[in-house]
Amino acid sequence: MDLRIFTEPQQGASYDTLLKVARATEDLGFDAFFRSDHYLRMGNADGLPGPTDAWITLAGLARETRRIRLGTLMTAGTFRLPGVLAIQVAQVDQMSGGRVELGLGAGWFEEEHKAYGIPFPKEKFARLEEQLAIITGLWATGTGEEFSYDGTYYQLENSPALPKPAQGKVPVLVGGHGATRTPRLAAQYADEFNIPFASLEDSERQFGRVRAAAEAAGRKGDELVYSNALVACVGKDDAEVARRAAAIGRNVDELKANGLAGSPAEVVDKIGRYAAIGGSRIYLQMLDLEDLDHLELISAQVQSQLG
Repeated sequence: MDLRIFTEPQQGASYDTLLKVARATEDLGFDAFFRSDHYLRMGNADGLPGPTDAWITLAGLARETRRIRLGTLMTAGTFRLPGVLAIQVAQVDQMSGGRVELGLGAGWFEEEHKAYGIPFPKEKFARLEEQLAIITGLWATGTGEEFSYDGTYYQLENSPALPKPAQGKVPVLVGGHGATRTPRLAAQYADEFNIPFASLEDSERQFGRVRAAAEAAGRKGDELVYSNALVACVGKDDAEVARRAAAIGRNVDELKANGLAGSPAEVVDKIGRYAAIGGSRIYLQMLDLEDLDHLELISAQVQSQLG
């Protein structure tokens, strides 16, 4: 089971804070550092000092880390034109020496679009499908060849399809809870399917749908990586778990029910149950980015037991 660190900077984090977390992620042996792609705080957080852009952040981290994978859960399709996003991701992949992964979603948070003057179209999912086709098509086009696309929402004519990523293929993540269209898009375009904040039962059901869709599309069901994103709140004893839960404004019992919370032994046991349904990667949502001791505990007493 791969453990990756997943951050929510819109809740309040500067680039320097994210750099500290990314360096700790690397030093402590985690597989990757991922971040959300949002411009507006959620809930009661003050959001200070203000939002940071996902791909500008990852470009900086690409030059200041050496090993960890870097990516988004999920880049909002409403924020960027697909041709521009393909260029941005390819450039950051070059800057990192081939360590980037692209999680791409339709976009959903209408308030942040209103706050920053970003159009919020009704046809988000259909646009996402065209975006996936364009981005993967641009990257797959041979050097010296051209790429064109005539869609309902996007048209590209005689694109040189440059630059190319450093990797032969940038891994693409598709995720969500949708029962029909989401599995179909994952089967067609994704290297990894991610389900966020889902129970074991819901995860198993959705993984099954994606496997079936992949097989219907002529792929092997196990060709994709299956992953979860879950909030983490781990403590060496009950008092430490309670302190960490309070710091993020959550209830311990609720966290144990819906996330990875409790002692290291409890968390290892629950991770094992996600592995038993076919998951092989977990994105640990870390909401208190100043608590680097939390990362150290998970590295030493959870990750070390996963083999």
